[in-house]
Amino acid sequence: MSKNLLEVKNLKVVFHTYRGTVHALDGISFDVKKNEKLGIIGETGCGKSVTSLAIMRLIDLPGEITNGEIIFDGKDIMKLSENLLNDIRGKDISMIFQEPLSSLNPVMKVGFQIGESISRVKKSSMKESRQDVLDALEVVGLDPKRVIDLYPHELSGGMAQRVMISMALSTNPKLMIADEPTSALDVTIQAQIIALLDDLVSKMRNTVILITHDLGVAAQFCDRILIMYAGNVVENAKTDELFENPLHPYTKGLLKAIPKIGNRGKLVGIPGNVPDLVNPPTGCRFHPRCPYAMEICKIEKPSLKMETSDHGVACHLYG
Repeated sequence: MSKNLLEVKNLKVVFHTYRGTVHALDGISFDVKKNEKLGIIGETGCGKSVTSLAIMRLIDLPGEITNGEIIFDGKDIMKLSENLLNDIRGKDISMIFQEPLSSLNPVMKVGFQIGESISRVKKSSMKESRQDVLDALEVVGLDPKRVIDLYPHELSGGMAQRVMISMALSTNPKLMIADEPTSALDVTIQAQIIALLDDLVSKMRNTVILITHDLGVAAQFCDRILIMYAGNVVENAKTDELFENPLHPYTKGLLKAIPKIGNRGKLVGIPGNVPDLVNPPTGCRFHPRCPYAMEICKIEKPSLKMETSDHGVACHLYG
């Protein structure tokens, strides 16, 4: 029996725009083990959120999945009918989207929105689901009897995110995808939300994909990290290994750019700009910004090679 709950193989996603075709994902492959907390990290526009939407098969026109397999719990999501997909979404795979207040329906009470999710999965009435809603709100540290009858505009950002977590975990999904769950919150609330999420998924033994641009959040939460750049996975390693021994020049650049206590010098940035994915660079997409670029980097796209059993890198400097 496979230890992997999710296997993504050679996934390609494009978006058709007036400027041309955006090559958002360029054949990415990775897997997520059962009960693992995987982090996906990269700059804005690298394809992190597109990856999460593709896993849920929520890519719609002008977007299109042009190639790949998404094997979830032994089933190829790409081959499932819409009815079977709807049975999986919310029950086996749940998602916390960015901007919690914009993810909640502004004209419906919080309790109704959570109850709707629970009743659909349990095939129970809204009335029968009320106690489950109260329990779900209590688990995330909210006052259930008060919050259940509030509208989203009556919630703070931190409260709204706790509501989204309660909704995502209320059906005890096998896989939960958290897409930048702390990006709209201040630092102290971010820490509380990540600690809460870590505690809950550890107790419930959920598998989690955390999408973030914050290396500190990933270091605190994740067992393993994928580094993405311009629609490609460039490095894949256990969290400790990645921070102690980064291999890809892009990963090294990200780590050098982290502010350090006591360092009064200038921050070290990565030179250049994120490439235009309508006309991406040939070969390795990072080569125009890479201090180690060779002639082969401009011609041939490097494949992800395993340097050790737990550390893969897509770079011509290795292998």
